[in-house]
Amino acid sequence: MKTYNINSMEEAIQIINYVAYLLPAIVVGIVAYYFFKGHTANEEGRRRYLVQKEAQKQVLPLRLQAYERITLYLERIDPTKLLVRIKPFSDSKEDYETLLIQTIEQEYEHNLTQQIYVSSECWNLVVAAKSTTIHIIRQVTTQDDVDNADKLRQQIVQGFMEDTSPSQKAIAYVKSEVLELF
Repeated sequence: MKTYNINSMEEAIQIINYVAYLLPAIVVGIVAYYFFKGHTANEEGRRRYLVQKEAQKQVLPLRLQAYERITLYLERIDPTKLLVRIKPFSDSKEDYETLLIQTIEQEYEHNLTQQIYVSSECWNLVVAAKSTTIHIIRQVTTQDDVDNADKLRQQIVQGFMEDTSPSQKAIAYVKSEVLELF
């Protein structure tokens, strides 16, 4: 029985010696694994940043151009500027109303694709400015004291002498959003 204890004791010492030799290798392996894992994640993040930075160089001019076009659209549909640019071709207030609304809608359709370059809040304000401007034109047309195209023009202009137009409010937001790009 004593030989059995000595053999198992020698085997236990030999196993402890193997573990003592393997322990530093296991620790180094674990440290190396976490180091390379962190290094790989860092490199992937760096590559993603460089790709995004390069894409930003190409997208920024497109976004600025979109903001410019939206600003131009908002300026063109501003009621006071629209009325100066679009003259009535007859004395009918309904014909003039239709002409103004068609002009606003055509301008809108021409700039519809710009929404992919701006924030949804900005685009919603552009749509709201368009809708509000059309609503104001329709509302003034229904007034009893407006019986011809010239009076329609006068009433719309007078309405915006005191108030800020929907277009000007939207332009202010566009400007603030452009400032955030820089």
